[in-house]
Amino acid sequence: MLSGVNVALGVSGSIAAVKVVELAHELRRRGANVRAVMTESAQSIVHPWAVEFATDNPVVTEITGDVEHVELCGTEGWADVFLVAPATANTVGKVAAAIDDTPVTTCATTALGAGVPVVVAPAMHEPMYDHPGVLDAIERVESWGVDFVDPRVEEGKAKIATEEAIVLAAARAAGDRPLDGERVVVTSGATSEPIDPVRVLTNRSSGRTGRAVAAGAYVRGADVTLVHDGEPVPYADTVRVETAAEMLAATLDACEGADALVSVAAISDYTVEPSEEKIRSGQDLTLDLETAPKLIDEVRAEFPDLPIVGFKAETSGDDDAMVAAAREILERAGLSFVVANDASVMGADETRALVVTAEDTAEYAGDKQGLGLRVADKLAATL
Repeated sequence: MLSGVNVALGVSGSIAAVKVVELAHELRRRGANVRAVMTESAQSIVHPWAVEFATDNPVVTEITGDVEHVELCGTEGWADVFLVAPATANTVGKVAAAIDDTPVTTCATTALGAGVPVVVAPAMHEPMYDHPGVLDAIERVESWGVDFVDPRVEEGKAKIATEEAIVLAAARAAGDRPLDGERVVVTSGATSEPIDPVRVLTNRSSGRTGRAVAAGAYVRGADVTLVHDGEPVPYADTVRVETAAEMLAATLDACEGADALVSVAAISDYTVEPSEEKIRSGQDLTLDLETAPKLIDEVRAEFPDLPIVGFKAETSGDDDAMVAAAREILERAGLSFVVANDASVMGADETRALVVTAEDTAEYAGDKQGLGLRVADKLAATL
């Protein structure tokens, strides 16, 4: 996701600076090269040696005759993106006023003047975050094209965003955005059909692939709506559903005005009339299963011209059979393309998939984050 991207990481004096070591590690795990710049206040919270170890590069703690800010963030500088994480109220205000009295603010001014993308992850007490001057400063800096990663407001604090949110924002800022301006709906994970108040019919889908596709579309510039049975994610508007019927209704609603749908979810094929009371154990039981509507077919009927990407899981282990099943749904529902894979990858970090169009088939093998980007790029080419 950040393979080969040079990230200049600015660290200011919030207590959230204690998280910068793990953030640097995560940036590098995603493929980035990282060099850090620290304010004097940040150095009193986390030692530059720790940050040097995390980045595997010397840390800039002062601007010298080597003009480190220009070398890092100038027009011909090293950085592809300047990421300020954490950013204090003081630092945000200084960036807004072009005050350059720390290595971080000097790098920020240089990056903004040179057209280097800038991402800011604020962290401070909630009353400071709600201060009119701070909000004005954020709005002003945003108007210059700076991307802010919203903090998590908890316990009276505007806590720094999760590592995942910050890393994805940096990837979005640094990379190409072929889906910029597009609204993409993604369905993900399993649905659950209640049998009684405590039992459900479901499947083994973890939702990892769907979340990876949503993240990939976000990184490529899209505004994403994620429909799934899970917690909110930082890279998409999340609609939480449980049953197949709820997923269908939420997806139809989300597709109003959308530019594409990527249907990744492993939606229940069957439903059952649930018992109002818990079914007692120790007895033979027969369930009458009813066929659930096919989400893709229902969306296609409602939105005849909407580009739709389908996913098809099979258990045969045979590529020809997977391609044949993918082509059947491709033709039946008029899909843009179908991603076919073996059901054995459910819940795994790694995957192997076949991207099937009417003309050809392409193989992907690797982690699910990479598949998410592959699907996003293919969707962008289709749109």
